[in-house]
Amino acid sequence: MRRFLVLIVCLGTVFGLPGAALAGVLAQIDLSSQRMHVYVDGKPKYTWKVSTARPGYRTPTGTYKPYNLVRYHRSTIYNGSPMPYSIFFKGGYAIHGSYETKHLGRPASHGCVRLHPSNAARLYSLVQQYGKSNTTIRITH
Repeated sequence: MRRFLVLIVCLGTVFGLPGAALAGVLAQIDLSSQRMHVYVDGKPKYTWKVSTARPGYRTPTGTYKPYNLVRYHRSTIYNGSPMPYSIFFKGGYAIHGSYETKHLGRPASHGCVRLHPSNAARLYSLVQQYGKSNTTIRITH
């Protein structure tokens, strides 16, 4: 009987680990639909319009961890353009707020992922709360 209880506890621990892997934030960006789906602890939380790379530019696809958060950044490449709530994930690429909200939902950027400033603030806050190491950014076609 005792061995059976130990086996049950071990199996519970093993099968409990995948749930722990879901803890955190997932920002799933779909380039085809120009939408971001945000999951928190494995549950859908938000769906937002985004703007990604317009023709002649590219938004990198793949899975990334954020490496830097900057509350109010100005582009060093594009005439000091404001990039509020920047979440940098690869080189100079970031998810950030944009005041060009009329373009959200279609490709319009130089490669970054643009969000409405209030949505960028929400995502930024989630990344701060859960931590960069518990945040995943996934960009697909």
